[in-house]
Amino acid sequence: MTPDQLPPLRDVIAQHDLGAKKTFGQHFLLDLNLTAKIARLAGDMSDKHAIEIGPGPGGLTRAILAEGARHLTLVEKDPRFLPALAEVGAAYPGQLDIVEGDALEVDETRFMPAGQSVILSNLPYNVGTHLMIKWLESDPIWWTRAVLMFQREVADRIVARVGEKAYGRLAILSQSRASVRLALKVTARAFTPPPKVESAVIVVDPLPADQRFEDLKALEAVTASAFGQRRKILRRSLAQAAHQASTPVDSLIEAAGLDPSARAETIDIEGFQALARAWRAARG
Repeated sequence: MTPDQLPPLRDVIAQHDLGAKKTFGQHFLLDLNLTAKIARLAGDMSDKHAIEIGPGPGGLTRAILAEGARHLTLVEKDPRFLPALAEVGAAYPGQLDIVEGDALEVDETRFMPAGQSVILSNLPYNVGTHLMIKWLESDPIWWTRAVLMFQREVADRIVARVGEKAYGRLAILSQSRASVRLALKVTARAFTPPPKVESAVIVVDPLPADQRFEDLKALEAVTASAFGQRRKILRRSLAQAAHQASTPVDSLIEAAGLDPSARAETIDIEGFQALARAWRAARG
């Protein structure tokens, strides 16, 4: 079989009875023009090993291979899709591997070469942010770019800047390790079945090693506390983080050089990084 001989995706779904499962947050992309646009956001993949999470019936999979990825590894949790994906592999002999498993539990470093890998995914809605944080926390970061589709609301939270309504934990965690940009808006009708929300594709590029904030666990702790009660001033909202560090809240805020009467949404990323360092130092 050649790529041109692959059947239309709607025929593949019907032939294999591949209805989307709500429990897996599945919504399929069947528009070949759209999947091609998404794949191109990864840049030149001729020397890259790509990985796709949750390929489903293989719409984006076909686009990644058609755009020239040197090799592609798929991670699919739902075994119903494996026969359809194997057909795509047959059309691209030697270029496609399939890993059956939960992407949250898979250790990508076992098969993805560091410095030569890109991530592309129409992420399942129910685990998308967990997967992104997992990849941001990898040490060292093994991927050179990630092209990821999220619910539009989540994408806005990832790319938000200080002072914007969507600014919060996700923006701070993401932008402390990578540069992020919203690249493509996707309407609900582009999917089968259509979700109840709009979607967006973001491009994530890891920051240079000397610019990345290393202690993401500490940053998670202080942002969870600060934005858990975001309408309160820092002196009140950081009480939980101060308790975890066994230090007075005012001492924690003073060590970070912040105003205790400020609210979390007014503190820039560098301020939260200073807070995370102070929190780690207090814990010893």
